[in-house]
Amino acid sequence: MRFTANLSGWIKAFGVVLVASALAACGGGGGSSSSSSSGSSSSSSTTTSANPNETPTSSSASNTAAIAVNTGVANVANIPTVSVTVCAPGTSTCQTVNNVQVDTASFGLRIVNTALNSTMLSALATVTPTSGSGELVECTQFADGYTWGSVRKATVQISGETASNINMQVIGDLSSSTVPSSCSSAGTDESTASQLGANGILGIGVAPFDCGSACASSAANSNYYACPSSTSTSCTQTAVAATTAGGQVQNPVPNFSTDNNGVIVEMASVGSGGAATGSGTLVFGIGTQSNNTLSSSATRFLTSSWGDLNNSTFNSTKVAAFFDSGSNGLFLTDSALAQCGGSYVGFYCPSSTTTLNATVQGASTTSSTITFNIANAETLYNSGNYAFNDLGGTNGSSTSLDMGLPFFYGRYMYYGIDQTASGGQSPYVAF
Repeated sequence: MRFTANLSGWIKAFGVVLVASALAACGGGGGSSSSSSSGSSSSSSTTTSANPNETPTSSSASNTAAIAVNTGVANVANIPTVSVTVCAPGTSTCQTVNNVQVDTASFGLRIVNTALNSTMLSALATVTPTSGSGELVECTQFADGYTWGSVRKATVQISGETASNINMQVIGDLSSSTVPSSCSSAGTDESTASQLGANGILGIGVAPFDCGSACASSAANSNYYACPSSTSTSCTQTAVAATTAGGQVQNPVPNFSTDNNGVIVEMASVGSGGAATGSGTLVFGIGTQSNNTLSSSATRFLTSSWGDLNNSTFNSTKVAAFFDSGSNGLFLTDSALAQCGGSYVGFYCPSSTTTLNATVQGASTTSSTITFNIANAETLYNSGNYAFNDLGGTNGSSTSLDMGLPFFYGRYMYYGIDQTASGGQSPYVAF
């Protein structure tokens, strides 16, 4: 088994640093924007339990998919995965890809090229840049590295839900020689399944597109590149529109014909010390069917356009908090917690399990005191388990609080898709 910290970023990727037989943590980061969404709700304050015990909905319905946490493709702890079917639009050429990570802090589907067979890979048409010709390619930068790959047209199926003819990314399908210095300056190339800890990333957070207005308004701020060909070494940054017909990678959920206003991540509880495996259910839609009603006991928080709760507080410091199934630990800054050494650098190793609190608040006055535990990462590692509700590490920033997968166990976590562009709901999270 290996631990690795999965890093949240603007588009969201996952950092990996090899140390002996384990992987060390490199702290988590927040979303790309500090702006708050519009809207309001009544003032309220609640307190959550550190050990919730909600039972996931059955994954047999057409708007549900089973979530598994186990050894996966790379023996990395706390990686929640589902199966996703990718098809070439308008054809019967399809492939189901297993071990795709469920990520509530990124937006869009990304599949590692080696997880696709040659027929499928060649059938997925590349996207032409908005301005110019050739291929549209994306560089996903994060704290200690990057991924590089082309944008392709695909029809995405998850259980009984389908998003037709949307833009996804194929990671690692271009030679490393094509990577421009403006991308590779982020660190090492981490475009393989073993480095990601999964065969791909299913970004189902609150944003409909992975970059939004930043990539649409300025080439200099864009993580997209126009490449004359798949072998070109002269790729240049390019602005890409955030429209349904545009070139940005799209969150599949708002492109479903039904159940398209949000998702619920429901994870079964695990005890202190962890479990060999974890399980849960990914439910599409909120309030659209009998199995996805927003619980009357859930507290709803309006977020920024990227899912952040920017008015939160941890250790008397204002932080941007976010709830991120794509981070395999609880990543925070706390000088009172003992840090691990050796192969576990970047994780916390307190002498006994420590209970912490934070107050989360988004764009309205609604707030909640959340309670969570941090256990000794080395002890957890040596248990041989893969699902942990008390794994924590450093995030390198005192102004962000990354509530990763450990917080999800035993809870229903709701994510309302941003529909303000069409006059609909503001983005929110609820639990």
